[in-house]
Order: sequence, then structure tokens, then C-alpha cells
Amino acid sequence: MAKIVHRRKVQPSAQELIEGILNKDKVALSRAITMVESTNSAHLEKANEIITGCLPYANQSVRIGITGVPGVGKSTFIEAFGSYLTSIGKKVAVLAVDPSSTISHGSILGDKTRMEELVKDENAYIRPSASGETLGGVARKTRETIILCEAAGFDTVIIETVGVGQSETAVHSMVDFFLLLKISGAGDELQGIKRGIMEMADAIVINKADGDNIAKAKLAKTEFNRALHLFPAKSSGWVPTASTCSAYEKTGIDEVWKTISNYFELVKSNHYFENKRQEQSLYWMMETINEQLKQRFYQHPDIAEMLMTTQQEVLQNKRSPFAAAQHLLGHYFKKE
Repeated sequence: MAKIVHRRKVQPSAQELIEGILNKDKVALSRAITMVESTNSAHLEKANEIITGCLPYANQSVRIGITGVPGVGKSTFIEAFGSYLTSIGKKVAVLAVDPSSTISHGSILGDKTRMEELVKDENAYIRPSASGETLGGVARKTRETIILCEAAGFDTVIIETVGVGQSETAVHSMVDFFLLLKISGAGDELQGIKRGIMEMADAIVINKADGDNIAKAKLAKTEFNRALHLFPAKSSGWVPTASTCSAYEKTGIDEVWKTISNYFELVKSNHYFENKRQEQSLYWMMETINEQLKQRFYQHPDIAEMLMTTQQEVLQNKRSPFAAAQHLLGHYFKKE
């Protein structure tokens, strides 16, 4: 026990973590992801070294985003889907971004406890992480985590969104295929799904098509297929479709994978796959710049001191919000 505690206290070097990841060591992968997710500025340089070392071995997977409102059965579906994929020889990494507690900022759902079978699978890796205060619940470093998982040999990366806010938009910008889970018998208003989410979807799957719900699920499938034809054509050339499945009974899962495989066959043949990956890389470069600039601004000691005073001036109508912003930015850039 003492040896284990000692090993946990000893921080491996970036090179050791890179070698561990390339040797498919899940412990090394987990430690590297923790380093990447850290908000400690001292860890940033080490995290970047790990990502740079893994980058040549990444980009060999397919990335699938899965969304749907709470209660639609995302975790049950992902477990059934992931188990099916490992059964046909795939290596699956699941990055599940959970809603965070506003008090402790910790994950409050805990996907590892909800995917009891998949977590035991040697060919699967589940990484739940709290969304914290990042946009729409997508963990700040999810994209870098994808790179690490790919370098560790996972050929299928699944990203589960919390199903609320803007998380779908962010996940859509880092995956190749976007799957929207629905349930029958609930309108769009009740499910909280807007038209924009449906427009992003490459496929819609009506889950919980079992028992007395089969007829309703089939009707929902027909209605969604009609609706999908009304949306503008996708630049990928792909025509989205709706299908049914039961994650609980594990029926229809193979059909979902067949649809996804057909999609990848199309987009790789017409070069859309490669072009989209390149666009996404540039997008995330710009997003990282914006994020780093914002962090440096708020962490600047002078700005932290001035901010409270300037906020009071705005509240007392002594300075306009725009003039206040210009005042703070002007001071920051002079100091830089």
C-alpha cells in the first residue's frame, strides 16, 4: 500500500507519460488527461509537451458526438453502442462531460457508475469529467483529450454532451458525426431540442423503442424522416435519416453503426472528412487564442485590482459599460 501511495505522489515526466500512452497504458492516459485538464498554469507547459508528443500518432479515429436531453437514455445507449463496437473489434473511448455541481464544481452524474459493463471492457475507456464553468458544459480540454485517446490506440471516440445549453454546438465543432437521440411521445418544446440542433444532426435515433412504446417510436421515426427532408442540403452530401433502437434491449444498435459507417464511406470518398478536420483544427486554434487572452486578462494583478472599482463606476452610472471596458483593456495593453 505504501508503494502505491508513493507512486501516486511521484509525478512522471512528460516523456514518460507520452511513452505510457503510446504503449496503451490507461493509467498513463488518465494521468496525462488530468494534466491537460488542470487549470494550474505550471501544468500548461507539461500538458503542451504531452499533446505535441502524441499528435503524430493521433487523427486515426472516428469521432462521434452524441446528444439528447437528460432522460433520453444517453448513457444506456452509449454503453450498448460501445459494447457492440468492442464486440466487432473496435477500441472505444468515451468522453462523457457531466453537469457540474455549482458548489463543489464536481461531476454530479458519474458516467462510470452508470456504464457498469462498458467500464470493465478491456477495449473501452471511459473518462467522465465535470464541465465546470466552460461554455455549454463542454470540458475546456476535451479536444486535447481526444488527441491523447487516439494516440493510445482508440479508433472510435464518443463524446457525450450534457444535452443542455450550447454544449451541442461546441461538440459539433470537434466531431465527425453528430448523433441526436430522441424519445417518442414528447414534442420538441418538451424535450428542449431546438431546430438548430436537428439541423446539425447527421442522424436521429429514437431510443426506448421497446414494450408498449414500439408503435410510438415507429411513428416518431416516420415524422422525423419527413422533417429532415425539409432542412437545407448538407455540404457533406449526406442525407440524414431517423431510425429506432432500444438501448435497454440492445436492439437496432447494429443499424445505427451501419448508418454511421455509410456516412464515413461517403465523406471520405468525397474528401469532406479531411476538409472538415482541417477547418476544425483552425477553429480550435482561434478558440484557444481567445481563451488564453481572456485568462491572461483576468489573471493580471492590475486588472484584478481595477475591476472592482470600475464595476462600481458602471453601477453608479459614472462610466458607461463600453468606456469602462475600453479603460480596462487600454490599461492591460499598456502593461503588456
